[in-house]
Amino acid sequence: MLPIPELNFGFSDAENYRRRENKALFNSIFLRDDSLERLLGNNIFFLIGEKGTGKTAYAIYLSNNNYKNNFANIRYIRETEYQKFVSLKHDKHLALSDYANIWKVIIYLLIAQQIRQREKGIIARFVNFSNLQKAIDKYYANAFSPEISYAINLVEDSKRAAELIAQFARVSGEQSSQISFVETHFQINLLFIQKKFEEALRSLKLSNNHILFIDGIDI
Repeated sequence: MLPIPELNFGFSDAENYRRRENKALFNSIFLRDDSLERLLGNNIFFLIGEKGTGKTAYAIYLSNNNYKNNFANIRYIRETEYQKFVSLKHDKHLALSDYANIWKVIIYLLIAQQIRQREKGIIARFVNFSNLQKAIDKYYANAFSPEISYAINLVEDSKRAAELIAQFARVSGEQSSQISFVETHFQINLLFIQKKFEEALRSLKLSNNHILFIDGIDI
């Protein structure tokens, strides 16, 4: 039996268990129960609970481990990202319904990058997905960071992002005609980007499930 000063009670915030040196401890103390299995269900989209009830802990555990062929990552939305949404609404004269399209593009971009990182060699086998990744690489100058703030940048500059996606689709023969995009047509540009992500993701045939957790949406 260890004396009290030598007991390790872990961290109060599960976010600390993303660090490599803390993963083994977390795996040894995390309780894998029926709630974990339910969370992996195809019809589950929100994990709701009071602060400290373990919401982030589930996301961290699945992010740290390839649990039953489920690859997961967790991304955080902070106050700065919320302010970007407010600025977008003001600058682009958006309606509340436009937020859904913005979130779709953000989520598609993050999940596409997750698939690319976790499923090595998949890019070359699927033309639509490969072209989309080339456009993303060029947009971010091969320096994309898989965070919500970086994904919002692509949404803000939807004209240039749409032009690059159309360019690579046209070069490969995926798209036959040239399309022009206008800065003031923000919603149209965004819908084009959304459509291309949906086509690329739909074309994939994967042996693993991919889960994206977004923590902090209550902000």
